[in-house]
Amino acid sequence: MTDPARIPVIVGIGEIADRPDAPGRGPVGPEPAALMAEALARAEADAGGGWLARLSSLDVVNAVSWPYADLALRVAEMIGHRPARLAYGPVGGETPVRFLHEAALRIARGEAAVAALCSGEAEHSAAAARRAGSRPERDAAPPWTAPDPAWTNPRVRDYLHPQALRHGLSQPVFAYPLYETALQAAWGQTPRQGRDESAALWAAMSRVAAENPHGWLRRPFGADEIATPSPANRPIAWPYPKLMVANPVVNQAAAVIVASLALARAAGLPEHRLIHIGPGAAANEPRDWLARDRFDHAPAQDAVLAATLRRAGLAASDLAAVELYSCFPCVPKMARRSLGLPEDAVPTVAGGLTFFGAPLNGYMAHAACAMVRRLREAPGAAGLLYGQGEFVTKHHALVLGSRPLAAPSEPISVQDEADRRRGPVPPVIEDATGRATVETHTVLFDREGAPERGVVVLRQGESRLLARVPATDRATLGVLTDLDSSPVGREGALRRAPDGLLDWEAA
Repeated sequence: MTDPARIPVIVGIGEIADRPDAPGRGPVGPEPAALMAEALARAEADAGGGWLARLSSLDVVNAVSWPYADLALRVAEMIGHRPARLAYGPVGGETPVRFLHEAALRIARGEAAVAALCSGEAEHSAAAARRAGSRPERDAAPPWTAPDPAWTNPRVRDYLHPQALRHGLSQPVFAYPLYETALQAAWGQTPRQGRDESAALWAAMSRVAAENPHGWLRRPFGADEIATPSPANRPIAWPYPKLMVANPVVNQAAAVIVASLALARAAGLPEHRLIHIGPGAAANEPRDWLARDRFDHAPAQDAVLAATLRRAGLAASDLAAVELYSCFPCVPKMARRSLGLPEDAVPTVAGGLTFFGAPLNGYMAHAACAMVRRLREAPGAAGLLYGQGEFVTKHHALVLGSRPLAAPSEPISVQDEADRRRGPVPPVIEDATGRATVETHTVLFDREGAPERGVVVLRQGESRLLARVPATDRATLGVLTDLDSSPVGREGALRRAPDGLLDWEAA
C-alpha cells in the first residue's frame, strides 16, 4: 500500500491515572466517562490539536465500574463531538488491540480518515464510595452520571459448563490456575520452579511499572516478596497469591487516535512521532473452558502469534519490544515460549496488570500508549501487542512500527488454523465412581489465607470430570500444594458428598 491516504498511523496517545492522593483531588474522583474524555483530550494534545472534531469513528472499551445507560454516547457528549460511527465494545481484555486493528483497516479501506479508541475505569473510586455509603451521582464533584437502573453486569458466566459453576470456578482468578498447574507439569517443572519463574517475571514487570508515570503501584517488588504469602500477599487460588493476579481496583483511562498518513503529514506532524499499524490476527478458544482439549497449551494463542509475525514478515528476534497480556503468569509464560523469546525477556512496556494496574478490559489501551512511546524513541523498530480475554479464550495480536510495515491484513481471523491445532475434547461427565487421575487443579483460599477447598479436574478413561477436595481433607490438600511434587497424574478415589458434588481423595 503506497497511497498515504490509505496508510494508518497512530498520531496521538493519552493516559490518566486518577490517584486518591493527588493534590486538590476531592474524596471521589472523576467518573469513567470523564476519565475517557480526558484521555482523549490528552491524545489530541499529543497529536498537536484539532483531531477530536474530525473523528469519524470512536470505539469505547467496555467498562463495568459504573452502570451507564449509554457510555459511548456519554463520552461523545463530554468531548463535544459525536462521530458518525460510535461503538461500545463487549467484555474482553483483547478488545483494545482489536479496536486498534479495526480502526487501521477502516482507514486502509478508505472508510475513515480519523478514528479513535478509549478505555476507562474508576473501580477504586466506586469501591471506596460503596464502603463509605456515599453516592457518586450525588456526592462527587462534579456528580457522576446517574446510574442506569436497568443496567446488568456484562460479566455473566452462563456460557460455562454447569459443573464449573457448581464448583465455583466462574471467575478468571479461579480458572487460570488450572492452566498454570497443567503447564508446570507439561514443562517438567516442580511447582516451586514454576512459582519461581512467575515471581522473577513479575518482579521484572514491576520494575517497568515503577518507571511508568501512569502506573498504579509505582515501586519495584522483589521476586521473594511476590512468591511468598504474607498478610499483604495472601494466597488467592493455588498457585497464585495476590501479587500474581491482576489488580482491577484502579482509576485509569487511555486513548489512541489513528489517522491516515496523508492527514498526519498535512497537519505537520514529524515523521518520527507517527507509529505505523501493521498486520495482526485473532482467534478464539471455546468459551466454556471445560470444552477444551488440554490445559497445557492454547492453540488460538499459538496460531495468532505465528500468523501475526508471518504477515508482518518478522521473526520474534526482530521485535524491539513486546506486550504479552499478563492477567496471570501462565499467559505470558505460554506466549513467551510460543514466540521463542529468551527466558529473561521482559514481555511488557507498560508494567503488567498487577503493578501497572488492570482497568478491566482497558489495559491493552495503556500498553498501546506505552508501545508508541517506546517506538517513537526507536527509529526503524517494531513492537508486538498481544491481548487476551475471558478464560484464555479470546486472542488478538498486532504489530506496530516506527517505520512503514506490511499493510494490515484481512481477514483478521485465523480461527481455522487454531482449530487445526486443537486435539480431541474429552466429554465431561457429572457422575462417576471408583478412581480418577488429576489432569489439573487449584485450591481456593479465604481472605485470611486458609484453604476453603480444592477443585480437581480429573480424567477417568477418555472422560473429564470435576471434583472437590474438602477443607477437612488436609492430607489431600497437602498433596495439591506440595511445592516439590506436581500432583498432575496422581490417582485418587471418588465419592459422592451429601450435597451431590463429587469429592476426591488422593491415593
